[in-house]
Amino acid sequence: MKRLFSGMQPTGSPHIGNYLGAIENWIKLQDEYDALFCIVDLHSLTIDYDPAQVQERIYEMAAVLIAAGLEAPEKCSLFVQSHVKEHAELAWLLSTVTPISELYRMTQFKSKSDTHKKNINAGLLTYPVLQTADIALYKGEVVPVGEDQVQHIELARIICRKFNNRYGEILPEPQEKVSPAKRIMGLDGNAKMSKSLNNQIDVIEEPEAIWEKLRVAMTDPARQRRKDPGNPFVCNIHTLHTYFSTDEQIEWVREGCTTAGIGCFECKRVLADNIDQRFAPIREKARELLKDKTELKRILDAGAKRASEIAAETMDEVYRAMGLR
Repeated sequence: MKRLFSGMQPTGSPHIGNYLGAIENWIKLQDEYDALFCIVDLHSLTIDYDPAQVQERIYEMAAVLIAAGLEAPEKCSLFVQSHVKEHAELAWLLSTVTPISELYRMTQFKSKSDTHKKNINAGLLTYPVLQTADIALYKGEVVPVGEDQVQHIELARIICRKFNNRYGEILPEPQEKVSPAKRIMGLDGNAKMSKSLNNQIDVIEEPEAIWEKLRVAMTDPARQRRKDPGNPFVCNIHTLHTYFSTDEQIEWVREGCTTAGIGCFECKRVLADNIDQRFAPIREKARELLKDKTELKRILDAGAKRASEIAAETMDEVYRAMGLR
């Protein structure tokens, strides 16, 4: 089986953008690949955070992933990035073959620099090098990503190619596997769903909280409606319906919104109920796992053990090829 690697930052409880864009896809892919899934806590250090909350967020993410359907360690490996020291080691080695001009052209660096103007650190710039190391450490051939990460995987191929040209064919050039849910917009309707922008609905959100957030969510921005009057597809609420509602309900929304037969309140109420129905079992199982973290710790330790074994073999090859052993 081909080796697959993917990771997610523990910057807060996974939200429905994470679920639709990654987690739902991971659950399917664990049967098709030798899959390693990583909670990438080192990546999350590039923005301001509270150290006291890091462990809680790691366990919360692990609980949601397992509750959603990742069968670790039986079908896949789930582990924490910082528990495998070779991630940071390989990132430094790969940085020596990475053209800095390639890093400066990354659109995500530009975007995060605008969002975090008071904390534009070197980690934001070299983030894609660590991401490449994450993949290359396990000789990952396939990387499931959202469309916003495709540029990073393209750079990962460039970095691996440069390394191989200089030191020998060791690191496979990874290929992206773009999620069917390419880009989930936030409740503001203007940006990708994100915890840092506070425009998200968490997977384990209570029903009342789901409704309160949806109730005031942006529907169809006026500037978009002027460009395409009568088209429900400019409405982010309609888009979310396509992921959580039945075909009959989606048609009801399309018909009702284009004829003013229903109001936004009714449309959002149905969506809120459907989101809650989808995530209620995950919410309950995640809570059970978090009551006693013994099982979560067992799963993460098992994942880290397997990941460390693979990583050690790769690093031995890399160090020898670079003349460091």
